[in-house]
Amino acid sequence: MHRYKDLEIWKLSRKFCTPIYKVTQSFPDSERYGLISQLRRAAISVPSNIAEGSAKSSNKHFLVFLENAIGSCYEIETQLLVSNDVGYLNDSDLKGLSDELYKITLMTAKFMSTLK
Repeated sequence: MHRYKDLEIWKLSRKFCTPIYKVTQSFPDSERYGLISQLRRAAISVPSNIAEGSAKSSNKHFLVFLENAIGSCYEIETQLLVSNDVGYLNDSDLKGLSDELYKITLMTAKFMSTLK
């Protein structure tokens, strides 16, 4: 069992939620139940899956939750691209968020390789 609060991937993915919340505040109210909700839930899903998986009794089970976290990262990336496509997210914010998301995804994949 891993202490999730000590894991760098958990710390980084938790911090990533804040800029997602901030950037979606400028989205139109009509997206409250669309992109705003989707992006926020997917962002929270990453550290949540890491935390939940860390409590599992085996690395095999933890890996499933880490895969889910990476899936949420891809979901966020897609939603950020759509947000940019429709003009809710500028290119600079897209780049910054995408770069940070890539770092989280890469760190998670590397951590997974240590558990196999």
